[in-house]
Amino acid sequence: MTDHYFSTPDSAEVRRTVQATIWGRDFSFVTANGVFARDGLDQGTAVLLREVAAPTSGERFLDLGCGWGPIASALATVRPEATIDAVDTNERALALCAANARTAGVADRVHPATPEQLPAEPGHYDQIWSNPPIRIGKPALHALLLRWLPTLRPDGVAWLVVGKNLGADSLQRWLRDQDWTCERTASAKGFRILRVSAPCHSSTAE
Repeated sequence: MTDHYFSTPDSAEVRRTVQATIWGRDFSFVTANGVFARDGLDQGTAVLLREVAAPTSGERFLDLGCGWGPIASALATVRPEATIDAVDTNERALALCAANARTAGVADRVHPATPEQLPAEPGHYDQIWSNPPIRIGKPALHALLLRWLPTLRPDGVAWLVVGKNLGADSLQRWLRDQDWTCERTASAKGFRILRVSAPCHSSTAE
């Protein structure tokens, strides 16, 4: 997968500018070849940001699989009290995320990083937002979620968008099997929105 957007590309970078409106705010982003959704906001992320309201509370957020950073910049814009860790394995995407945060005026609160640069500390984040990289394969995806979901605070929540044809329903069942509370809150354009919250240890849990 060295030529996939999961890895930092070897090709020369060619940037372009795209526009997006998120939570009523207009953004100008730079993207490039060798990253996910280089032509603009992908449909899954667009569904996530349309179907889930902008957060009105929370001080620490994680954008998991941030790409060029539309979620991170939008979160930092609507939550001026918050800091956002933006995680990706593609260093070109991280550089674009940093550039876009600067353009949005939130660079001081958006922190792009590789997974190795961030400790997965339990109970660290109020919210996780993610269009997770389903195509890395089920074992790798499960390992990714098992690493980062425990970084939620006890009352924290993760918002995931997953394509129905890419296993959204089976992922929801798997998350419940791992003792996480996982609800489908919306379905649009072939995508599911999953709300994941802290493990439920009650004997009445579904």
